[in-house]
Amino acid sequence: MYPRNVPPMPAPESSSLALLLSGGGARAAYQVGVLKGLRDILPRDIANPFPIICGTSAGGLNAAGIACHADRFSTGIELLERIWANFRTHQVYRTDVLGVWACALRFLATLMIGRLGQNQAISLLDNRPLRQLLSRYLSMDRLPAMIDAGHLHALAITASGYTSGESVSFFQGRPELQAWTRSRRVGVRTDLSVDHLMASAAIPVIFPAVRVHREFFGDGAVRQLAPISPALHLGADRVLVIGVSSQNLPRRQREQVNSYPSIAQIIAHIMANAFIDSLEGDIERLNRVNHTISLIPPEVRARESVALRPVQVLTIAPPNNVIETMALRHVDSLPYSVRMFVHGSGATRKSGAGVLSYLLFEAEYSRALIELGYTDAISRREEILAFMALAPPADTAGHDAADTRP
Repeated sequence: MYPRNVPPMPAPESSSLALLLSGGGARAAYQVGVLKGLRDILPRDIANPFPIICGTSAGGLNAAGIACHADRFSTGIELLERIWANFRTHQVYRTDVLGVWACALRFLATLMIGRLGQNQAISLLDNRPLRQLLSRYLSMDRLPAMIDAGHLHALAITASGYTSGESVSFFQGRPELQAWTRSRRVGVRTDLSVDHLMASAAIPVIFPAVRVHREFFGDGAVRQLAPISPALHLGADRVLVIGVSSQNLPRRQREQVNSYPSIAQIIAHIMANAFIDSLEGDIERLNRVNHTISLIPPEVRARESVALRPVQVLTIAPPNNVIETMALRHVDSLPYSVRMFVHGSGATRKSGAGVLSYLLFEAEYSRALIELGYTDAISRREEILAFMALAPPADTAGHDAADTRP
């Protein structure tokens, strides 16, 4: 713990720099490793270098951990590492035989005869232990003080509304920040709580939906067509993205397949579409917009009031398929009841390891991911420092690239 009478070093002049943490269940331990690497790259006692922090699903939990300790960047990271490095699955969802099979049987009964109660939560797993964990370790009531002191400009947590079908970014930040409305995505100012974090991390079917205000919400990665957009609406023109899956993979030759895909393989495909593909597509669109802007002379943009600004994005993500391989290596660390529960779906085989990689909240697996993320960050030290030292473009005032991207 740091002495209270030693003030933190100021963060770099980076009021437009944002941190974006994507979703991915247990894979989010990789993000903690990257953040740990950033901690060692930057001055030890630096205050929060990311005034704008955005998170989705498990990435939202990590985002909140950093934001709640925005006055001391190292403290937030040490908290996250302590949690993830000592994780056990029973701290996220029930793993006892009764807890696992009661949920599964209730889910199957609902499919056959419908719900017995209108407000009865239905899901394959019971994640009430996660709420207890978050309530114990995340001091969400510190956010107003972090914002008032200038350590944090805004924190945004994204969830998906089951009734409205909208991607809703709940944000808490400086008074001048405005809510926004776009096609199928909105920004809502609110006082963030554990409810918002639970809603953002509620993987459909696997975890129960969470009521926030007047609507039930599920995982924020679902229908999040523009994951970078919240950061831009909150004023960012530089975004450091920490993903949980390989980016821009080369197109693979289609192979001859004779066996029907397992249930786990199908679910992994759906989850990849939610957690991974939308982020890759958004970065691709952003790069196209940046290229288009570069072809328009600044004086023409000013004369024609072109409401576009270049946005710098740096992505740190794990190598191809390494997380799935790690998950298979640590499958035996899962509680026996959970292993038996997912075995029939094919999740314990290579083709279904994607599902396993999202649900394996065990210390051995988490520590391997933390080490991987740390190594990746340290290996890109110069690139990261150069990116964080970039000066904001001179012609960005008042524009929002998220409003006008194709």
